[in-house]
Amino acid sequence: MTGQELHGLLFSKWGRSYDIQLRKVKGRVFCQVMWKYLEQASFPLSQTEYFEHLDTVASYLTAWGSTQQIIAYLEQTRDRPRLGKVISIPLDLGERASEWILE
Repeated sequence: MTGQELHGLLFSKWGRSYDIQLRKVKGRVFCQVMWKYLEQASFPLSQTEYFEHLDTVASYLTAWGSTQQIIAYLEQTRDRPRLGKVISIPLDLGERASEWILE
């Protein structure tokens, strides 16, 4: 998956270029769709920085073999990001989880 493909998934689902972050919470890894989006005047990244960030996130998702998890979750969810509420997608890294989770 590329950053452009990830953007396409987000934009086709919600019509906005939402920020997406990878977070570790209590030993688990989550892909979080944030409530801020590129089209907002207050968005902290430029368009170039935003797409570079998506490329980085997409490269991790690809390396972890998690792209199908993201696609399936986005196709099924009825939730949408809104102020103060993120969409948290738990990632199942399988047996390789310990390779990616550093304390």
